[in-house]
Amino acid sequence: MLKVLLVDDEPFIVQGLSLLLDWEKEGCEIAATAQNGKEALAYLRSNKVDLIIADIKMPEMTGLELLETIRREQVSDAYFVILSGYSDFSYAQQAIRYSCMDYVLKPVEKDVLTEIIRKAANMSATEIQRQEDKRKLERAYLARNVISLLLGKYDGMNLEYVVNHMHLSDGVRYIDIQLMDAMNPEDVEDMETRSRQRKLYQGCSEFLKEDEAHCILDVSSEGNIYDVGFIYCDYMAAKNDCTEKEYLEKLLSYLNVTLNQKLVMLVGKKVPDIAAVSKSYGTACMLNSLQAFHDQKSIYFYEEEIQVNSGGILLCKTELDNLISAIEQNDRMRIHEAVDRLYEELRRMGAMGETVNLNINYLLFQLIHVATEQDDCVNQEEILHLISESAFEDGVKRGSRIHLARFACEYAEYLAQLRKNVSRGVLSLIEQEVRERYAENLTLRDLGQKYYINNAYLGQIFRKKYNQSFKDYLNNYRIEQAAQMLVRTDDKIYKIAEDVGYKNTDYFINKFIAAKGCTPSKFRKQSINKN
Repeated sequence: MLKVLLVDDEPFIVQGLSLLLDWEKEGCEIAATAQNGKEALAYLRSNKVDLIIADIKMPEMTGLELLETIRREQVSDAYFVILSGYSDFSYAQQAIRYSCMDYVLKPVEKDVLTEIIRKAANMSATEIQRQEDKRKLERAYLARNVISLLLGKYDGMNLEYVVNHMHLSDGVRYIDIQLMDAMNPEDVEDMETRSRQRKLYQGCSEFLKEDEAHCILDVSSEGNIYDVGFIYCDYMAAKNDCTEKEYLEKLLSYLNVTLNQKLVMLVGKKVPDIAAVSKSYGTACMLNSLQAFHDQKSIYFYEEEIQVNSGGILLCKTELDNLISAIEQNDRMRIHEAVDRLYEELRRMGAMGETVNLNINYLLFQLIHVATEQDDCVNQEEILHLISESAFEDGVKRGSRIHLARFACEYAEYLAQLRKNVSRGVLSLIEQEVRERYAENLTLRDLGQKYYINNAYLGQIFRKKYNQSFKDYLNNYRIEQAAQMLVRTDDKIYKIAEDVGYKNTDYFINKFIAAKGCTPSKFRKQSINKN
C-alpha cells in the first residue's frame, strides 16, 4: 500500500483531496498531512512515504523548495506531484529538473488524481520488481563466490567480494541441511524434490532474516542431491543470546515446523574465518558419507562424531583388505567372518572415534575404487550417494557389526551386478514394463526386486540413459498415452486420467499442462480443429 503525504497551507484543499477518491480502494493510505514545506521536511526526515502531493506556493517553504531540498539532501526518493494555480512553464521546468513526476493545475479533478495515483502505483511496482531482480542477481553472484571458497578454488577477488558483501565474524562453519525423505529418491519426481529444496531454502532465508545471504542453494554439483548450504558465524548465536548448539536447534526446529518435513543437519568443523571455510565444507561432506555408520539423529557435529583416540590412530589394514576381498568375491560367509575379525581387532585396540572412522573411510574409498574399475559409467559421487543412503530397519544400530555386515553383503551384490553389466539388458525390460503396466503403481524399488538388481544402481543407470528420474519418465509416458486417448476417444477427462494411472484428476491436469502447455480439454479441441 502506497503511503501518501499531502502538503498544502489551505486546510480545505487537504480535506478536499482526502475526500476526492477512495484512497484505500486505490491501494493507498494518507500517512500524514502538512501545512507547508518546512513541516513536511521535518516529517520526511524520520518517516518514509511513497508519494508526496504538494502545493507550489506555501509560506516558510514552497513546494518547489521542498522538492529541491529532499532531492539535494537525499531525504526522500518518493514520487513528487506539484499542485499549482499557475500554468507558467518555468515552474514546470523547475519541477522536472528535480524529478517531479507530474505538474497538475488546480482545481484537481477526480479522474486526474486517480490517474496520478495509478501511475505512481505502477511505477512503484516496477521499481520494486527491479530492485528485487537486482537483489536476486547480487545474491546469486555472492553465492557463486562463496561456493568458490567452499571448493577451495578461489583467488583474492572472490574472497574480497565475500568479505565486503556478507556479515562475517570469527568462528565459521559450513553446515549442510538435507531433506530426510524415507522414500527412494529415484521414485520421487525431480520437480517435486526441487520444490521441497526451494521451500527449505526459503525457510532458511526467513529464519536468518538480514543474514539470508548466508543461505546458499545448489552447493552440490551432483544432479540428484538436493540440499541447502548455510555459512554459520559465531555472532549469530551471540546476538540471540544462546549457545551455538541451541541456535542450530532453533533453526532446525523452525524448518521442521515450517516445512512439515524431517531434516538432517551436518555441521562441519569450526574454522577461524571465511578464508578457511573449505576445510569446514570438506568435513561436512565426510559426515555425509559416514551417516550410515553412525546412530541416526537430526544434527551431526564434526567434533562429536570425530573423537581422537589417545592411543594413536591405527589402521587394521590386514582385516580390511580381507573384508574387501570377500566383498569383491561376493562370499557372504567370508564377509561375516571378516567383519567379525575387524571388530574384534578394533575392540582389542580400544579403538574409538577417529580410529574407527579412519578404518571405515579406508574401507569405503577402497570399495569406491573397486566399483569404478568394474564399470567406468559409475562415478565416485554416485557411489558415495549410495553409501550415504545405506540404512537398515529399526533395531539395527548404525555403525554396528551387524550394520557393516549387511552393508558389505549388499555392496557385494552391487559389485556383482556391475560385473554382469546389467545396464545393457535390464533397461529394455524396464521400458517394456512401462509400456505394458504404465497405469499401475510402478516404482524402481519393486522393479529392482523383480529383476534382482540394486534399486539405487538401477536409478543411476536409468538417469544416465534418459537424463531424468524414473518417476519423471513414467509421468511423461502416461501423459503421451493420455494425449492419444484425448484425440482418439470421447472419454471424459477423469476417465482418461484413471486409465493412465492417475487417481487424482486435478493432479493429472496439472501434469498435463506442465507437459503440453495447455489443459486436456483445450488439447482435445485444438486437435479436432486441426483435423
